[in-house]
Amino acid sequence: MDFLKKIDPTVKKETLYIAAVVGILTVLMEAVFLILGRWDMKVLWGGLLGACVAVLNFFLMGLTVQKAVDKEEKEAKQLMKASQSGRMMMQLAFAAIAAAIPGAFNLLAALLPLLFPRIGVMLHGVIFKDNN
Repeated sequence: MDFLKKIDPTVKKETLYIAAVVGILTVLMEAVFLILGRWDMKVLWGGLLGACVAVLNFFLMGLTVQKAVDKEEKEAKQLMKASQSGRMMMQLAFAAIAAAIPGAFNLLAALLPLLFPRIGVMLHGVIFKDNN
């Protein structure tokens, strides 16, 4: 519980927003598979796992930004670069696992949710415009 108290409220709020967007878009993706007659349990498991990895990636990025704010510029850049590399490796490992176990996951359904946080970030600017 002590860990949760250390998470900046903005990181929590933005991660919840991204989780909601990823969840909605994953449900829509599942519906498209269903409409096309291509839905099965592999699509469900691929979509769920992909959505979890996408949200985890965003959350880890948020934690890194939170830590980087308190660092000197050079150290902050190194921290962000290391985080980006680690998170990219996590996503590549996930993609490799999803591809290596084709009987368990639909690869397309597993990989598409990795793009959903980007859509959420783009929508965020439209939905929550600053009124300055």
